[in-house]
Amino acid sequence: MAMTDEQIERYSRHIILKEVGAKGQKKLLRSKVLIIGAGGLGAPAAMYLAAAGVGTIGVVDADEVDLSNLQRQIIHATEDIGKAKVKSAQETMEKMNPDVKVNAYPWFVDSSNIRELVSGYDFIIDGTDNFPAKFLINDACVLEKKPFSHAGIIRFKGQLMTYVPGEGPCYRCVFKDPPPKDAVPTCKQAGVIGAMGGVIGSLQAMEAIKYIIGKGELLTGYLLTYDALKMEFRKVKLPQDTHNCAVCGDDPTITEPIDYELNVCEDK
Repeated sequence: MAMTDEQIERYSRHIILKEVGAKGQKKLLRSKVLIIGAGGLGAPAAMYLAAAGVGTIGVVDADEVDLSNLQRQIIHATEDIGKAKVKSAQETMEKMNPDVKVNAYPWFVDSSNIRELVSGYDFIIDGTDNFPAKFLINDACVLEKKPFSHAGIIRFKGQLMTYVPGEGPCYRCVFKDPPPKDAVPTCKQAGVIGAMGGVIGSLQAMEAIKYIIGKGELLTGYLLTYDALKMEFRKVKLPQDTHNCAVCGDDPTITEPIDYELNVCEDK
């Protein structure tokens, strides 16, 4: 594919990077990334991927924009209150970059649709805010052999890791099963500083871009944590549980995604 003069100018700061170049930019333009959750994490990830020229971006979210979202979900504006989040996100991305095709899915993901949904994309970003969804996404990506970026934020802290099939542990290798009811507070219960979504969501976008262009080291086999109050990042090595992991281990017992009960209130 040949880039137009307008595309060459738009992506010029990418193209002059030896790690990207015209070849890498064309890979981005041909790529497909799915973002599950158009909230605090998904909003900045979606905006940076659209700006980068990712050719097709899918956005999944069943919620509507409300006033409390606007403190951190920067893809939405005050006039979007009451609008479907996927529609608001789609409009923002399309205004930002007409090169990008945005697929809007105003759904809840569950075991009936998750595998088909992730199968059509090259990389998945988990921008959800509850454990049932995170285990659902992990299991579907493992079963469909799709790479994905997990992340979570609360208060002044955040974390992320990247799964690449055959190259390191999955989310279930590390966390095993969803925690008991009310064991972990949600952002709605505990609060979250708005900029935390920008920090961690942008890092998720960076992981997707590096995977697509095939450059740099991904957070495969590592958990990156960030404490904003201490301004401290830590990178922790994660072991792959090849013997006991129920979905990616040598003898898996999970062969289809599971719909766990959503037993804590969500942060919309």
